[in-house]
Amino acid sequence: MSFQAYIDNIKAKTGKTPEDFKALAEQKGLLREGVKTGQIVAWLKEDFALGHGHAMAIVLTLRSGTPPDETAGTPVAQHVRGNKARRQKPNDE
Repeated sequence: MSFQAYIDNIKAKTGKTPEDFKALAEQKGLLREGVKTGQIVAWLKEDFALGHGHAMAIVLTLRSGTPPDETAGTPVAQHVRGNKARRQKPNDE
């Protein structure tokens, strides 16, 4: 699934864009230094009924300052780090 597909699904479900989530997170104080990713994920799951992957996509946009490349064909694995990113392969491989 592309990153843009995640963003499109989130907007369809919640009516909110990454910029909307950024404004809400700022109001809640979730963008301050020291706030853990898990706190943001918990807020997104509780208040917007997002699944873990969709919540992490929003966290990525909040933490990066600008949304990652939103080209329709961009695999999500390009936007994550760690073991899981190394295990995932783009669809064309």
